[in-house]
Order: sequence, then C-alpha cells, then structure tokens
Amino acid sequence: MAPKKHRFDQHNWAVCWLSHLSARNPFTLSRWVVCWAVIGIGSGLFAGLYWNVLELLTHFLRSFQGISLLIVMSLSGLLIGLIIHVLGNPGEISLIVDNIHSRGGRIDTRENPSMVLASLVSISSGGSLGPEAPMVQVTGSFGTWVADFLELQGEDVRSLSVAGMAAGFTALFGAPLGGAFFALEILHHQYVAEYYQAVLPAIVSSCASYLVFAFITHLGISPTWTFPQYHVNNIDDFPLAIASGVVGAIAAWVFIGLVKSGAWLFAKLPEPVYIRTTMAGLGLGILATFVPLTRYFGHEELNRVVESREGALFLLILAFAKMSAIAITVNGEWRGGFIIPLFFTGACIGKAIALLVPGLHPVLTMIAVMAALNAAVTRTPISTTLLLTKLTGFSPLTPILFASLVGFFLAPKLPFIKSQIKSQTD
Repeated sequence: MAPKKHRFDQHNWAVCWLSHLSARNPFTLSRWVVCWAVIGIGSGLFAGLYWNVLELLTHFLRSFQGISLLIVMSLSGLLIGLIIHVLGNPGEISLIVDNIHSRGGRIDTRENPSMVLASLVSISSGGSLGPEAPMVQVTGSFGTWVADFLELQGEDVRSLSVAGMAAGFTALFGAPLGGAFFALEILHHQYVAEYYQAVLPAIVSSCASYLVFAFITHLGISPTWTFPQYHVNNIDDFPLAIASGVVGAIAAWVFIGLVKSGAWLFAKLPEPVYIRTTMAGLGLGILATFVPLTRYFGHEELNRVVESREGALFLLILAFAKMSAIAITVNGEWRGGFIIPLFFTGACIGKAIALLVPGLHPVLTMIAVMAALNAAVTRTPISTTLLLTKLTGFSPLTPILFASLVGFFLAPKLPFIKSQIKSQTD
C-alpha cells in the first residue's frame, strides 16, 4: 500500500486555494508562506482578543485594596483551582517545551480552555505572572491544528507549532525577530535555534501576528518602558555591562532557590488543587498589601521603578519581594509566564546597584541586569537581547548582548525549565 500523502500533495480545496493564490501573485508567493502567515494572523487575532479581555478584568479588579484585596485574591485563587479541577491541568511553559521535544511538536488544543480561563483570573487579579504562557499555549496549538488540517507529518508539524509559539511571543513583546528567536531558544538550554528549519516559519508568522495585534490593541509600535536615552561612549561601558551581568546571574540563582523552596512548602499542602491556589492567593494578597508593586506582572509597574526616587534598600526589598511573589504564583499553580516579572526584578536590582556604586549609569546597569537575569533563568541570551532592545528603546545592542551571555554562561548547570533538556530518545 502506498504511503498516505499529506494534503499539500492532494487536489483538495485548501491546496487549490493556496496554489491559485500563489499563481496569481507576481512574486510567485509560496503556499508555505501563506500557511505561516495564516498562523500569524490567527494568533494575532486571538492575542488581541485575549489582551482586551484581560485589560477589562484588570481594570475592574485593580481597585480592590486593603482587607478587600485579601478576600479578592483568595477568592481568585479558589476560582483558579476550581477551573483546573474541573477542566484539567493546562500545564505551563515547561509542558509546551516538552511537547515540542517528545510529542513530535504537537501542542494539544484540549488544554486551551483551562489555560485561558485560569490565566485570565490569575493575571487580572494580581498574580505575578504575565500572559506569555497562555498566549504561547493557544497560538502554538493553533499551529498544530493547521498542521493537522493539512495532514502534515514529522518536522512540518513541529515547524508550524513553533511558528504559532513565535506569533504568541511576538504579540506580547511587539518584537517579531525577538519573538521568533525566543520561541526557538527556549526549546533547549544549550543549542540556539536547534530546530533550524522552523526559523523562517517563526519569523513570517511573527511578522503577521505583530501587525494584527498592533492594529487591534495599538500596542507594540513604541517602546513599552520609558527608559532615558543612553549612548555607548567608550569601551568602559562593556566591563560595566559584564559586571552587571554577573549581578543578574547571582539574582537568577537566588530566584531559582526561592522557587525551589516554595515548591517544598507548597508540596506539604493537601489535595485538591484549589487548596493550594487559594492559599497562594492569600499569600499574594498579604504580600501586595505591604509591598503594592509586587501585585501584577510588571508591565505597567516597571515604569514606576524607572521613574522612582526611592533608595537602594527599598529597591532591593522590592526585588526580593517580587521574586517571592513569582515563587508563590508559580508554586501555587496560578497560570502565566515569568519573563516580564523577571525583567521587573532585574530593573529593581540594577537601579539599586547604580545608587550604591557612584559613577554607574542607572539605565545601562538596569537593562544589563534585566538581560542577565532573564537569560540565566530562561537560557535565551540572543532573544532576550532582541526583546529588551525593543521593549526599552535601548539602541546600543552590544552591551545588552554581553550581559545576556554572562547570565547564560553563569546560570546553574541544570536549567530552571527542566524540559529544555532533551531525553536521549528524542
């Protein structure tokens, strides 16, 4: 019996439509490019809708303070737990990475309802995780769905799933190249762009997603955070970036230690899952009552750190409190991603160091620590550099790259995202 061909080799309506479009285009547009662009457009539409709903919920819940905040956060935790208990565990970024490695690149759409609902409650009520995980889960699974619709096999499936992931990252960060490389780098702790055949699909999908998301939300055109302008004037800036990278790497070790300690504590809580999520909500509410800037994932709060006139001690306490809030959110099974919260933490530490050491430029120190901290935790030095260049408007790319590489090389031997290590059978 002849092997079954995928739909790109059959004369069905989808292939005919793609071929017809390619034939009419004066530049002989590849039907693969159309496929990647469709994934990006669909991902951008979802991301725009998700963001708008998240903004509405956040605007409503942000007004609760004091004792009412403790009640709201605890009830939010209970609701998150009930969603997971009823709809199933949606996993997190570690599971997405594992699926790319061990399931032929397939990301299951059945986990999307639980992830979307749980993450909306988690993020809007004030958890210290951002929306990158739910966006990447849904957009990556959309890439898998497109591959299934076209009856693709093997690396083609993996490439379309990665293209969807890249579109999700890009929608949030507003950096098509950075989002594409982040989707590739985060898949492995050592080899950059291991799935090299997915580079072009990821970039094309990211560009399409960027345009759609920016049109819907009006985000992503200008830098997200208003850092003062900085120009590299001499070679002394590079030793400063390297030293700041060492500080960021040390902060990464502290953060990973806090998360592991939190995992040990939360493991002592009994089942079912809504007990852990409720206790996490109470803990986050108490922390936010004393340190308000630990609430939420830092998208808006980071600008307040940049403009703050607080002293170094306050900033270091805030950084430690933020790392503790992330640890509670992660181990309490609230849903979201930790990339922007890590950037917030790095900004606090970098500004504190600049205040403690006379002569250091706060902008370069802050961004270098942000880069090194995230690169050490996520093992993504290249994409972290590209993302921060866009998010901060910091035009000298090279010092950020130096700091990112320092964080990457000084990271713990075992990656924080354990599924970045491929098994020998993959």
